[in-house]
Amino acid sequence: MSSIRRSMQWNVGASWFVHVASLVIGFFLMPYVIHVLGDGQYGVWVFINCIASYAGLLYLGFGSTISRYVAKYSSEQDWQKLNEVTTLVFAVYVVMGLIAFAVAIVVALLVPFLPIWKSHSTLEIQLVTLMLGLNVVTGLAGSVFGGVLMGLRRFDLERGVSLTCDISRLILIVVFLQRPWGLLTVATIYWVVTLIENLGYIWLAYRQLTNMSISRKHLNWSFFNDCCEFSGFAFLNAIAQQLIYATDTVVIGVILGEAAVTPYFIALRLCQYLRTPVEKVSAICMPTAGALTSKLQSSALRELLGRALGLTFTLSAGTLIGACYFGTALIRTWMGPGYEATPSVLMILLIGQVVALPVGVVRSILFGLGQVRIPALVYLAEAVVNLVLSLILAYSMGVEGVAWGTSIPIIAFELGIILPLGLRQLGCSALQVFRESIVPQLLPLAGLWVYSYQVARYFPNHDNWPALLIITGGGAAVLCVVWLLERFVERWLSPRTASVA
Repeated sequence: MSSIRRSMQWNVGASWFVHVASLVIGFFLMPYVIHVLGDGQYGVWVFINCIASYAGLLYLGFGSTISRYVAKYSSEQDWQKLNEVTTLVFAVYVVMGLIAFAVAIVVALLVPFLPIWKSHSTLEIQLVTLMLGLNVVTGLAGSVFGGVLMGLRRFDLERGVSLTCDISRLILIVVFLQRPWGLLTVATIYWVVTLIENLGYIWLAYRQLTNMSISRKHLNWSFFNDCCEFSGFAFLNAIAQQLIYATDTVVIGVILGEAAVTPYFIALRLCQYLRTPVEKVSAICMPTAGALTSKLQSSALRELLGRALGLTFTLSAGTLIGACYFGTALIRTWMGPGYEATPSVLMILLIGQVVALPVGVVRSILFGLGQVRIPALVYLAEAVVNLVLSLILAYSMGVEGVAWGTSIPIIAFELGIILPLGLRQLGCSALQVFRESIVPQLLPLAGLWVYSYQVARYFPNHDNWPALLIITGGGAAVLCVVWLLERFVERWLSPRTASVA
């Protein structure tokens, strides 16, 4: 087994396990927080966080930059360039963090004049706003060191810190959350845990990279142009992602009213929970491709593409199969009755993810190769078409139209432009990738489909957590067993085929 294969399996396995654990914590914490705070206060919390999420654009694409360049320069052992890029990104993030906190101060001062907060404590809303601004500052500055760990491909360490902090956040919220001043309590807990998390990243980054030094003497602004050429298009990529996945609820609220937001938001959040662990495969691919590029290992890059694309296709298609048969039961068990429109919205969104997630591997490898201009511009065009199509279809099809407005551009742009571009850059044909990455996954997925169909047919009463967990475990087992059997048969037949030839 090659080193790239062992590294890929270990990093994907560790990252995926930790992300699943983190998502499980968030999944079951959400109903608890809603119950304690009440629908009104939780709605305020979601609204403020939606605004705060746009602070993610202050990363300006430098998150991808530091991951790629740390992978490149550590592989080349060019410590001077590595220190220049880490110092530069740290300085940029400190400035952006101070800007974010200044904006938070202005928003806090404007709170008394906004009618939306009349039924809530003005002082608490102001303090929460300031606390979230402080959280943004801490996250921006500390993310540099998380990016260093990603660039070194120590995803196990980065995800381990994240999981530890997720568990700590869960314990603190369960212990300290009360209805009076509940929003401020949650905001304070989030900031304290973010601070601890980023201190952990700093400590681990310096231990893993003893040659790293962030100092004013390494601040080379002439290097800023080189970084900006990559980061600028990565920033466009981030804007596009924000438009695609964060504006649907706004469109629904404006056109269809507030009552239509909740069923769609539940499907969108569930889709995010299901999508996030699979996306970590793509996150691993970018720095790995950056390191391989410096060594000119084109065959290893193609191997990376084939294995990562096949894995993401299996996970995303398997999720779609499971949601087809058990999505309604999952939504009823998780949120209760009254969300009849949510399962169909979830299915439409997941159809787009079956394309977006595998092609996301191609996009990440292109970023690792430094090919950012065309992927970013295509992604931005996809986001604009998404917004326009969602606005049009919302009038005729309701929330399902908004979902189709998201999935249709994904399928068209990712399959029509990004996939051919990436394959051409790597010297692969579409037929070769289909034969080597997709075809081997079809039999395990067929086994999962048969299993899901039979369970749904003969055991229809599964609207409870024990049944859903058992069904999920059984589906994973079927997928793994069929995949292993397929590999065994291939290896058994290979010598016979060779001898006949």
